[in-house]
Amino acid sequence: MKKLHLALSTDDIAASVVDYSTRLGCAPALVIEGAYALWRTETLNLSIRQGAGVAPGQLRHLGWEDDDAEGCSSEVDVNGITWEHFAAHHQAAEIAAAWPEASYPAQPEI
Repeated sequence: MKKLHLALSTDDIAASVVDYSTRLGCAPALVIEGAYALWRTETLNLSIRQGAGVAPGQLRHLGWEDDDAEGCSSEVDVNGITWEHFAAHHQAAEIAAAWPEASYPAQPEI
């Protein structure tokens, strides 16, 4: 199954977690205080990141979480937007590399 991945930049993880949890009707699957949060729903994979070199409130990238993806890849579309393509375990590995203390599961569930 494919689900849309949306990655945004923020300057306030805590406030964004409250706001987006209300909008999505669920808590994030992972929160790294002051750095990152990830929601995984049946239809959407939403991540927010602080201090990732993108102005707060801006799109970092779009993508597809795809169970059949063989690796993590990215490409830029005609509008200059980066699109990533990955499976959930690829995202989990990226999280583990950036924040090993997070103990995020290699096979996350919705």
